[in-house]
Amino acid sequence: PIYDGICRVLGHRAPEHFTYELFLDANGQKISKTSGNGISIDEWLTYASAESLSYFMYQKPKTAKRMHFDVIPKAVDEYHQQLRAYATQDQKAQLNNPVWHIHAGDVPQSDMVVPFSMLLNLASASSAEDKETMWGFINKYAPDATPESNPTMDQAAGFAVAYFNDKVKPTKVFRAPSGQERLALQDLADALKSAEAALAAIAKKNEILGKEDPLPEADLADEEFLQSVVFAIGKIHGFEPLRDWFTAIYEVLLGASQGPRFGGFIALYGVSETIDLIEKALAD
Repeated sequence: PIYDGICRVLGHRAPEHFTYELFLDANGQKISKTSGNGISIDEWLTYASAESLSYFMYQKPKTAKRMHFDVIPKAVDEYHQQLRAYATQDQKAQLNNPVWHIHAGDVPQSDMVVPFSMLLNLASASSAEDKETMWGFINKYAPDATPESNPTMDQAAGFAVAYFNDKVKPTKVFRAPSGQERLALQDLADALKSAEAALAAIAKKNEILGKEDPLPEADLADEEFLQSVVFAIGKIHGFEPLRDWFTAIYEVLLGASQGPRFGGFIALYGVSETIDLIEKALAD
C-alpha cells in the first residue's frame, strides 16, 4: 500500500496490517443498522460477561463471524473451558490460550461449577425468575459454592435467568413424544425412582448389547451414573443414532433441540424433580 512507501521514505517502519471480516447475522447476511439484524455490545453484556465477548472477538480474526444471540452460551462455556485448561498448560500453551491475551497474562481461575448452557436448561425447567431460585438448585449440586465465593457463577446465574426469559422463553416450543419416545421416557422416569431400578436398566442394556461388563456403583447423585442410566434407556429402546434419544429428551422436556449431558442436568435439577418433569410432559 502507498502508506507503507510513505513511511519508508520518511525513515520509519511501515505499520503491521490487520485484516478482518465483517460480522454476519444468524443467516450469514451482513449485519446492518437498517435491518436491525445484529447484536450490540450493550445487548451482549446484558446476558454475559465482557470477558466472554472478548473471547468471541479473539477467535479467527480473519474469518467472518456470525454474531447473534444464540452464540452467547457457547462463547461463555468455551471461555471458562479455556480458563480451566490454562492452569494445566505449559508456558507455550498458555501463551497460545486466548485467556492469556484477554487478561494480559493475569489469568483468574474459573469458579463456574455449572456450565452456562446447563444454567439455561435449569432456568427453563424451574421457571426461575431470579438468581436466588437458581442458587437453590446449584447449592444442592455443589454445596460448597456460594454467591460470595463464586461471584462469576452468581453473575452467570443472573445472566441465565435474563437470557432465558428474554430470548428463549418467548420462542420455546415443546413437542409431544412419539410412541417410542413416550415408552422410553416412562422407563427413564421409572429407572430414576430407585438405585435398583437404575441398575436393572443398565443390566438390561448390557444384555441387549451382549456385554458382560460389571455394573457400576449405584449413586443417583452422581452425574456419570445418571448419564449411564439415560444412555441405557436409549439403547434398550433402540434409538439409532443414539443422538435422536437425547434430542427427544430436550425437545419434549425442555423445548430445546440440544443441551449439555442430561445426566449432569438431572444431578443439578434433582432426581425427583426430573421424574416430575417427565411425568408432567407425558401427561400433557
